[in-house]
Amino acid sequence: MRSLSPVVGIPACAFPVDTLPFHGAGDKYVRAVREYTLSLPLIIPAIGPQLDLDDLLRHLDGLLITGSESNVEPRHYNGPPSAPGTLHDPERDATTLPLLRKAIAAGVPVLAICRGHQELNVALGGTLHQVVHNVPGFFKHSPDETLPIEEQFEVAHSVRLTSGGMLRSLMQTETIMVNSLHDQGIDSLAPDLIVEATAEDGMIEAVRVKEAPSFALGVQWHPEWLCSEASASIPIFRAFGAAVSRRSRR
Repeated sequence: MRSLSPVVGIPACAFPVDTLPFHGAGDKYVRAVREYTLSLPLIIPAIGPQLDLDDLLRHLDGLLITGSESNVEPRHYNGPPSAPGTLHDPERDATTLPLLRKAIAAGVPVLAICRGHQELNVALGGTLHQVVHNVPGFFKHSPDETLPIEEQFEVAHSVRLTSGGMLRSLMQTETIMVNSLHDQGIDSLAPDLIVEATAEDGMIEAVRVKEAPSFALGVQWHPEWLCSEASASIPIFRAFGAAVSRRSRR
């Protein structure tokens, strides 16, 4: 029987716990989906080719791609090998990259956050900087990991919203303050994406799929961390939730 609530899929990360393999998604993403879109969050296992993606998408009204401590493997965008010790999640890559392409084509609303923002760019043919602060001209976008987690997620810098863009329309302002916790960042923009926001150093902080049949947005920051300082990002979840509801009614 179909759920009375819209269903938003959240692809899991694959990771070990005490040497045993687990699939999981951050609590803050699950709760943000439930609270701000009034949808049922459904965690999708990171099992890549074992999933029938077309069948899965028929059961989803939205798709939220989360942040993660892992980085997209550079082979997916013909990048150089990662530095030794870089954390990767090949099972997640094998799930999210094809899932993003199919979801957009099927008109399933998509909100991609942090790593998800980077995956959206890679899935559609773009490339990444693997360590942003090693690239001349960019400042450090990663947090001070010696600080408590609440302080790491505090707002860190401003972004300028593109004139005439969707985010400018949602926010009704030229700039907002965002929380920034990432090492990777967009290098070459995928052909089907439009820039929706940039940081002061020129880093692309938000993108939209040009001719997507539904909501399809990626943001580099963390709107799911809905402390008072980041409340300017709540309209993103409201707009995503509205698109999810429209698909559910159809």
